[in-house]
Amino acid sequence: MSRYFGEIRQVAYVVPDIEAAMEHWATRLGVGPWYYNPRVPIRNYVYRGQRYEPHNSVALANAGALQIELVQPRDDTPSMYRDFRLAGHQGVQHVAYWTEDFDADLARAQAAGFEVCMGGEVGERGRFVYFADRGPMPGATIELSEVAGPKGRMFRLIREAAVGWDGRDPVRPFPDLTKI
Repeated sequence: MSRYFGEIRQVAYVVPDIEAAMEHWATRLGVGPWYYNPRVPIRNYVYRGQRYEPHNSVALANAGALQIELVQPRDDTPSMYRDFRLAGHQGVQHVAYWTEDFDADLARAQAAGFEVCMGGEVGERGRFVYFADRGPMPGATIELSEVAGPKGRMFRLIREAAVGWDGRDPVRPFPDLTKI
């Protein structure tokens, strides 16, 4: 996928206890601060052609230029996260590429044979899709995430907060996307 979208910008872990995972990453690994949203407001969520309303908790922090995402599904809404858990996995579930030209990059991926399995929107100009897994290796799911709007500005704020982070205030609320 790098030849299509450039560098991997995010590695995402599906975790059974997001609060414990943030604590581990912050205290043991020195990664933070974490920006936490106990219920991500996902609009127009679709999984395998069906609409749902998922309840996912998400935390984001940067380790250098790479964003780390922690995801804890809080219900049994059909999703690739649920599929991952039901297969007995935890840990790295997907890697994400970021784009400011979502439509063109999505069309290029689909023309190359990648099939969208799951998608939705977080904020204005914050669309995302996950491509169907085709391999036997867990953690090989690919996300394409639009960062042309407030979500991209939030990602920049999170990256900047990690520079020189001193370990204080390790968990912070997500910024209001309508105000950044």
